[in-house]
Amino acid sequence: MRSFFRNYGIYMAWLVSLVATAGSLYLSEVLHYEPCRLCWFQRIFMYPQVILLGIAAYRQDRNIITYSIPLSAVGAVISVYHYALQKVPFMSELLPCKVGIPCNFDYINWWGFITIPLLALIAAVLIIVCLWAAKDKPEHGTESLAGEDAGQQSN
Repeated sequence: MRSFFRNYGIYMAWLVSLVATAGSLYLSEVLHYEPCRLCWFQRIFMYPQVILLGIAAYRQDRNIITYSIPLSAVGAVISVYHYALQKVPFMSELLPCKVGIPCNFDYINWWGFITIPLLALIAAVLIIVCLWAAKDKPEHGTESLAGEDAGQQSN
């Protein structure tokens, strides 16, 4: 399992960002759920990753890991704050959203705890985990994302 993520972690991270972006656009453009201000900030840190990780996966470039993990980490912090606004009553009273849709409004609330900010947090954490696992060079004898195989190892 570990070698799978070493070899394909960037592809998996790209897939997560693609699903998260498609889900976000589905909620806003098909279901007409208007994004709040914090939703927009979460989108700012997720949307570029579809392009960046897609290009990196295509070019077999592991250098993107250094840049994409911070994007996901910032998005995750915003998601945690947004989720706290929705689920911790006094949080929304301290710093309420005053522009557009209130940030503590739940469009979805599956099983009492799964909301859109939680889904965004899960996506950000999955991207971080996939990329963190892909940081190491692939094991010997397996085709790698960087194009190295057992006979062409570089130091």
